[in-house]
Amino acid sequence: MNRQNVLRRNQNIANYRADQKVLGPISNTVMLIVLACFLGLLYLTQVTKTNAYGYQINDLQEQKISLRDQHAELEVASARLQALERVKTSQVTSQLVSVAPTATIR
Repeated sequence: MNRQNVLRRNQNIANYRADQKVLGPISNTVMLIVLACFLGLLYLTQVTKTNAYGYQINDLQEQKISLRDQHAELEVASARLQALERVKTSQVTSQLVSVAPTATIR
């Protein structure tokens, strides 16, 4: 037999349960305020992270512009140096005759 179904002497037949505990209106309000504060804190951390990434992106974009300008300046300098080298080795300049000064003017 099942142990719960056996009745003993001086035993109550009815089972009593304690009432379920329920949060009151003040406890509910406090819980909602704490939850709202937690959600606000979570939102602020996400916004701060987004702003930090924005600063990093801005710095990288400025660095990109600086490097692009520097690259353009180096291309111009390279073209200048190559032009001098081309002039020295060109066929036209090899056919030129160098002239020595004949007299100096005083």
